[in-house]
Amino acid sequence: MKTTIYTAALLLFAFGVQAQNKNVTNVTKTTVTTVKDSDGEKQIVKQQDVKEVQNIELKDPDSKTLNKEMKVTPVEVVSTTKITNPDGSTRTVDVDRSSVYTASDGKSYKVALDPYGYTMYSEGMKKPALLRKTSTNSYLYRGRDKTALGYFDTDGNLVIETYDDKSDKVSIEKYTVVKQ
Repeated sequence: MKTTIYTAALLLFAFGVQAQNKNVTNVTKTTVTTVKDSDGEKQIVKQQDVKEVQNIELKDPDSKTLNKEMKVTPVEVVSTTKITNPDGSTRTVDVDRSSVYTASDGKSYKVALDPYGYTMYSEGMKKPALLRKTSTNSYLYRGRDKTALGYFDTDGNLVIETYDDKSDKVSIEKYTVVKQ
């Protein structure tokens, strides 16, 4: 009976000491934005979770040496952003597109997360333009004088497509993301 218990304990210990085959790093960054207006103070909490996973592989796993070199493997990064609105509702954003964008005329626009999508503004604008997410992974753009459809292309640029009633054509404006 003792041998059975010792054997079971030894097996459990042996499986528990197995070397890990992945490097995993979790980082959480929380930003609290306080907005004061006529209704009082409101807090918007933005929590960004970044998980990096890298497989551990050896350069020469069959060699007889004691200390072996690691092979460089790609790192898989998964980033999710949770935004908690002042009313307590929460939404999750897979890719945060907040950045500075440049229009074809050279004017800079800042796109920032807000409780319901993104806001887009530049110097001289009294009221920011709004980008609201649709079910088709695109955004409704509502600016001062137009409503249009917007989306982010594969390079991360913002593309706004506007329909012109008079010419019966769609015009495309491209805002290039500024790499920082």
